[in-house]
Amino acid sequence: MNHAYRPVSARSATPADTDAIVDTLTTAFFRDPLWGPAFPDEQKRAVQAAAMWRLYVTSALRYPWTLVTPGVEAAAVWIPPGGTELTPREEDGLELLLTRAAGPEVAKAILTIYDQLEAAHPDEPCFFLSLLGVHDDHRGKGLGMGLLAECLTRIDALGVPAYLESSNPANIARYQSVGFTARDTITIATGHVVTTMWRPAS
Repeated sequence: MNHAYRPVSARSATPADTDAIVDTLTTAFFRDPLWGPAFPDEQKRAVQAAAMWRLYVTSALRYPWTLVTPGVEAAAVWIPPGGTELTPREEDGLELLLTRAAGPEVAKAILTIYDQLEAAHPDEPCFFLSLLGVHDDHRGKGLGMGLLAECLTRIDALGVPAYLESSNPANIARYQSVGFTARDTITIATGHVVTTMWRPAS
């Protein structure tokens, strides 16, 4: 498929990149319309959310599909076909982690969101874009979509479809420009709508 964005240089992340990836994602999602309000205390949001992002990033590094720009200005966390975002043990510990980070009410609300997202996942094997973010200091340079374009070039070479959840309506047109189409919508308790998107194998 033709990409509307020029791919950027990317490399597979290693455990040594964990802190930098968490930092990038924490700033990228701080004001996200879904994940920002999920941590309502803005004074504590960065620390609380970082605990959650760290778990997901650390777990995803089991696979060679977390791709970053050379200086981790942007990060794309992919789960390959047949993979899972968390291990069973991490899944079991998620509620306690969130409760310790942000309290039981926040933990319960976030777990409900994850349950809704999980229920919407396609049955067909695919690459799942768990997280895509650009550090605040590097926004507006095309790094996020450039990294996505590079990821999709690699995925296309394998002939596998891709799936994502757009938590920000502003990004839907961007994803459509690289071959994704809206698949379904998920309305969370706050009324915010998440759009799931699918990109067939090339």
